[in-house]
Amino acid sequence: MMHALLIQFLYLLFFLQIKTTAAAPTQLRPGFYAQTCPAAEKIVRDVIIKAMKRELRSAASVMRLQFHDCFVNGCDASLLLDDTPDMLGEKLSLSNINSLRSYEVIDEAKEALEQACPGVISCADIIIMAARDAVVLSGGPNWEVKLGRLDSLTASQEDSDRIMPSPRANASYLVDLFSQFNLSVKDLVALSGSHSIGKGRCFSIVFRLYNQSGTERPDPAMDPKYREKLDQLCPLGGDGNVTGDLDATPYVFDNQYFKDLVSFKGFLNSDQTLFTSAARTRKYVRYFSRDQEAFFAAFVEGMIKMGDLQSGRPGEIRRNCRVANSRPLHALLET
Repeated sequence: MMHALLIQFLYLLFFLQIKTTAAAPTQLRPGFYAQTCPAAEKIVRDVIIKAMKRELRSAASVMRLQFHDCFVNGCDASLLLDDTPDMLGEKLSLSNINSLRSYEVIDEAKEALEQACPGVISCADIIIMAARDAVVLSGGPNWEVKLGRLDSLTASQEDSDRIMPSPRANASYLVDLFSQFNLSVKDLVALSGSHSIGKGRCFSIVFRLYNQSGTERPDPAMDPKYREKLDQLCPLGGDGNVTGDLDATPYVFDNQYFKDLVSFKGFLNSDQTLFTSAARTRKYVRYFSRDQEAFFAAFVEGMIKMGDLQSGRPGEIRRNCRVANSRPLHALLET
């Protein structure tokens, strides 16, 4: 009798859990946590400040998490989930492995928020807040973020591999990709300006230096002196994990990135082709290289639009950004 009651209780617990996580997400809006956790945005920004004091490069790493999360089934922190025996997550996908960093910064923000307001702030919203703060603290524009997202219950390495672009991608491919998310050519070029800060790996550019398009020759769309500099940094057969600056001011969020592209000094192929291979992207690269305020305004608009991407799937507020709260029924029965 007691065993039967226990089984019934566990089934009830399971279905209540599903009902809670499957609720329709609240409409995203600024000030979503004004009543439930008014200090949320300050807490996140303080964590980003501390992270940047430890390592200035962490700003670029944190900012990039938004793009890599939102493009794969919406902004739901699926990116942050660790692999489990039943799930291959996104951290080891082709575009993320040995590339994305600073997951621990989001962990620190989550821990601080859980102490202040337990069970209130989603990891997905932390990514959005942290990305904005990383830009602001690097000298870039400020904006009001819309909040109220739920965290996904699962992740998919396969989806990440299918969706996320390679550093070898060209402008036409990127235009088509971004259009799938209702992001315009202007959005694409402005959001590519996220490479105003940060570094890239030699692994991502050796083909440009030594075998562009299978020619066994360097990319002709590269300033010769800049290529010589990269040859020294990334020799053929060298360490692919050595990093180089994505633009000439890698710790300052500005429009130098676009000036570098106009000068044929883009680090990544996917960046340089925005200027060299497509007139529809070239005009925005040139425009932003001349007008930093226009770039800032377009970047903010693009980040907000990207932050609106949602999957519509069930979600929850994770207690730990690396692990989903919900457990399958067999796990509940085993406890």
